[in-house]
Amino acid sequence: MRNMFLPVVLLVAVTSLHAADESTDRSIHEHTLKNGLKILVKEDHRAPVAISQVWYKVGAADESSGTTGVSHVLEHMMFKGTECVPEGRFSAIIARQGGRENAFTSRDYTGYYQLLEKSRLPIAFRLEADRMRNLELKEEAFLKELEVVKEERRLRTDDSPRALAYEQLYATAFHNAPYHHPVIGWMEDLDHLKLEDLKDWYRHWYAPNNATLVVVGDVDPEAVFRMAEGAFGGLEPGPVPQGKPRLEPPQKGERRAVVRAPARLPYLVIGYRAPILGTAGEDWEPYALQVLSGVLDGGRSSRFSSRLIRDEEVAASAGAGYSLYGRYDGLFLLNGIPAQGRTVDELEQAIDAQIAKIRQEPIDKDELARVKAQVIAGEIFGLDSISSQANLIGAVETVGLGWRIIDEYVERIKSVTPEQVSEVARRYLRSDGKVVVRVDPLPLGQQSETPDEVRS
Repeated sequence: MRNMFLPVVLLVAVTSLHAADESTDRSIHEHTLKNGLKILVKEDHRAPVAISQVWYKVGAADESSGTTGVSHVLEHMMFKGTECVPEGRFSAIIARQGGRENAFTSRDYTGYYQLLEKSRLPIAFRLEADRMRNLELKEEAFLKELEVVKEERRLRTDDSPRALAYEQLYATAFHNAPYHHPVIGWMEDLDHLKLEDLKDWYRHWYAPNNATLVVVGDVDPEAVFRMAEGAFGGLEPGPVPQGKPRLEPPQKGERRAVVRAPARLPYLVIGYRAPILGTAGEDWEPYALQVLSGVLDGGRSSRFSSRLIRDEEVAASAGAGYSLYGRYDGLFLLNGIPAQGRTVDELEQAIDAQIAKIRQEPIDKDELARVKAQVIAGEIFGLDSISSQANLIGAVETVGLGWRIIDEYVERIKSVTPEQVSEVARRYLRSDGKVVVRVDPLPLGQQSETPDEVRS
């Protein structure tokens, strides 16, 4: 089963790649083939290995009602063979070379990777170039893989109260914007998905001029460019669709939803629509939102841990999350489980009170310094491996930010002021922009007899 999501730390985290050790070349080398394929190479000579990734700028955000999940299903089908590499051979070839391979789909992109000993890199290039344009999509294989994806949805979403809560959160928060749909698709759409839908998706989006090749490891950039030219240079570019803007109307009041599902504990998740690096009106706002997330949920000394869990004992757990990356506005997320004997309503009120304090009173400089140090250190340690470095480079490039923005992160975090943290809380964590989803537990083994309640 293919990975549907990159690990959260790699999507939310961002930092300077300059933190690698002295054997790592600190620069990223860029080259674009005549057919439009962009190649990004970063040297890391600590071990004789390399990771090769192909990123396509297409994901769930590009889908429309009726065909949701098509990006993820096609990701599965990309391992079902070409005329040159029949079904099952792709993975077998990589395994025989001592490598690992997999794939991932998100709202903003679809990616494929191989981690290999460095001399095997040309093999990965040839395999990816072959399936970029020569994939054989057959009905029998499609029907089998579609059932695999449906079962994946049942296990990861339908049988997971928290996953249902986040799915409902995004569907409630975004009515028109591209992030309304779940990445894995609605089950009703999967039930009616056709092979022709996948053929159209593959034909429209899988082209060298809609892809980025990222290589990180013990490599020579010029040699990688020559290998890429040999493997991908003969592929023809294609006409990539240019979609119309799908802007979200202003939210005019609090929105709430209830998910009733078999669960051991109640659960609360709150979202506020917030800009990311590509959409912010002022370029410091996303960095201030990142710091705000650290203030609330940055270890045992954070406000949620120290105040909601230990002092007030209203929460068994409480967290916050925010991603700088994406093609469209995202959500600033808050979540928690009430402590034994406390209610979801009490937990929500306690979270609201902490947000209100930050809006009204800028945090002191000592707390801010500690939070910044934790945020920066966490991201540097998170990017130690060549895989995490490649994931970051590919993500920022594919969402349109460009890899150069990586090197700005540390200084931009350091420059955030207490006033800016309070300001983004006032601007974006407002009551009229609040979206709340709660899980009301049913006895385990019992299914809800009524649809989820949604109020706007």
